Amino acid sequence: MSEWSLSLHSAIAEIAPEIWDICAGDDNPFVSHAFLSALEDSGSVGPRTGWLPRHAVLRDPDARVRAVAPLYGKSNSWGEYVFDHAWANAFEQTGGRYYPKLQLCVPFSPVPGPRLLIRPDPDIDRASVMASFGSALAQACAELGLSSVHATFCTPEERDALTNAGWLPRQGLQYHWHNNNYRSFDDFLGALASRKRKSLRRERRDAQNCGLVFHTKTGASITPDDWRAFYGFYQSTVDRKWGSAYLTEDFFPMLSERLGNRVVLMLAEHEGVPVAGALNFRGRDTLYGRNWGCTGEWPFLHFELCYYRAIDFAIEHGLSRVEAGAQGDHKIQRGYVPALTYSAHHIAHPGLRDAIESFLDAERPAILEEAEALAELSPYRAEDSD
Repeated sequence: MSEWSLSLHSAIAEIAPEIWDICAGDDNPFVSHAFLSALEDSGSVGPRTGWLPRHAVLRDPDARVRAVAPLYGKSNSWGEYVFDHAWANAFEQTGGRYYPKLQLCVPFSPVPGPRLLIRPDPDIDRASVMASFGSALAQACAELGLSSVHATFCTPEERDALTNAGWLPRQGLQYHWHNNNYRSFDDFLGALASRKRKSLRRERRDAQNCGLVFHTKTGASITPDDWRAFYGFYQSTVDRKWGSAYLTEDFFPMLSERLGNRVVLMLAEHEGVPVAGALNFRGRDTLYGRNWGCTGEWPFLHFELCYYRAIDFAIEHGLSRVEAGAQGDHKIQRGYVPALTYSAHHIAHPGLRDAIESFLDAERPAILEEAEALAELSPYRAEDSD
């Protein structure tokens, strides 16, 4: 593997879509060429937002592409959802230079999935390729004089391979809903404890008794007017949370064009006017909830549009899981249970590495304890809680 070579690319357009996608597969839309190119072509990724594409390509001694990875140069830690601000502050207070760094991830998307995208080949050991990819990225970090490389929301397999290559493992928490072969939403409700079941029914009833009309649209059925309305919802959420509008208005209609029916937009209308929207992406067996927003005050509309209708969609289409994004232990009472997420971190400076390793060694059992404590809040009946 030592003769394999790594190249970095300043635009995903430099890598042919068919080459990228044969490595990425079709399980997770966020690592597809279509999604990543929409980020760049819409201006959502670039100097304006502090995300500079440096996509990685790993080639074998015969110059054949064996693996690719979505990689970005970062001058800040915004839009990542795995927080390292304290690491940066501590290093810079001692005279170090934490930024720029390299980020191996999908921008603005706390969605677990593959990061080291390996071309399928039964004769290649995946773990070995991943470890070699990690070593090559660490070497690139050194040659560029950078502080670190971070693989966030990666798979457990990638976490293990990168750890074997000397990276530091980290874990976090999200909340996912699992489809236990439910035939309908009422079938799912039947798995809940009586009090929780009544609470969810009341929330759905109150949300649906406000004179709202709900639509679920996919791909080409999503109109330009729908996207204009949704962009307004997205901006309203950003304004309320004092965040930054990373995604441009052009990004959203590009999704329909490039990802087709993998884009699922749920809308609520009042008297024919859209008042709320929730954007989802469909993988092979998972529905991924991403952005949402609304105008006005509507009881339980966020839960209805983002959580319950996502469950409805997953059951109807035979999907095994709904991942509703980062944070929010309120999701537990609505059937979304704690799930561990993973990341791996190459830290170049020995002193900083030692300090972060000590921090992570202390953080890891605390995360596991939190996951166990939150699992005790599960709304499922005891016999269905496994």
